[in-house]
Amino acid sequence: MTDWNGGLPSEIDYMFPERPSDPEMRESASVWIFEENGKFALPRVGIEAQGAVWDTHRYDMNVAFANGRVLRESAVGRSQSPIGPSGKPDTLGSDGLTFRCIEPFRRWAVSYDGEAWEGTVEEQIRSEFGAYADAGRSKGLEGRARVPVAWAVELEMVTPAWVQDYRVEKLAGMTERERADAGSMGYGWRTEHCFRGSGELTVAGEIQAFNCFGSRIRRQSVRPMGAFRGHAWMEALFPDGRAFGFITYPPMPGEDPEDTYNNAYVWTGKKFLTGKVRNAPFLRRVMPRGDDVSCSIETAEGTFHIAGETVNATFHMGNPGVNGFNNQQGGVKFTWDGQTTYGMIERSSPAEVCTVLI
Repeated sequence: MTDWNGGLPSEIDYMFPERPSDPEMRESASVWIFEENGKFALPRVGIEAQGAVWDTHRYDMNVAFANGRVLRESAVGRSQSPIGPSGKPDTLGSDGLTFRCIEPFRRWAVSYDGEAWEGTVEEQIRSEFGAYADAGRSKGLEGRARVPVAWAVELEMVTPAWVQDYRVEKLAGMTERERADAGSMGYGWRTEHCFRGSGELTVAGEIQAFNCFGSRIRRQSVRPMGAFRGHAWMEALFPDGRAFGFITYPPMPGEDPEDTYNNAYVWTGKKFLTGKVRNAPFLRRVMPRGDDVSCSIETAEGTFHIAGETVNATFHMGNPGVNGFNNQQGGVKFTWDGQTTYGMIERSSPAEVCTVLI
């Protein structure tokens, strides 16, 4: 029988009922939503709540269209009460962005009602359009359009939890390097699912209903980012129910690539196989679409080859949230054994190793 929770108790999928005692502790929820035909994506919509500033939560909301149009909002908003209609701490919300746990590890609902800055991915790559919650770090917003945006999506998880568990009791016996990599992921726990969903998107009064695939991520952790050196992360669900995902960091200079952090899985529809990604597509070319991000996942039961090409991209050049690296958050058109789907990619690298192609 499949462990849908990945070894975590069901109640852990609810939110902190009150401010955590550790000011560095973070409560985070995010989703990556992909319209089933690739017309648009919501790459990384998320809330980061931190104990030190519990009355306000940072949130980010992105909509990326196939033609390169991008809508983005990044702000610090007033926190919503975690106690929702169920009487449980089922809600994480900031201003008009709300995450709600309906059934732990199985069903969630996410909605947004507000505005967003309008631009293009090409403008982001040229550093002409950068919207950040951090004061003074936004670029090119003067005179730029603000667009009304509202959407609501109901999500049903269709893969078991992929868990990174670095709670205190799990750290014993790790090397200093392993502990540093665990810190980049977060000291605490993190879980991830693929989902199917349906919803409605309204932009400037234009309404469209949609079906979608995507990824849902939850964490409660302390996350020191000083040792963060870049990453590649992809995940996707296919029409027949199979899925894959990986997160890896680039090797340090002189390091054996086998020793770097490399965590991957394949869900066959019946079995959850763990393994490592091979030929990880680290960010080396910054381009609006069309980058080859194919990869292979090696497991004890064989190696699985997945072809991928970037679509529906957003970029954050010199992103302060990832040590000033260039950061891509977007979509990929994946192909696996003749099946096609849309899924997520996030990757970051220092600017000096990136070639801009635009």
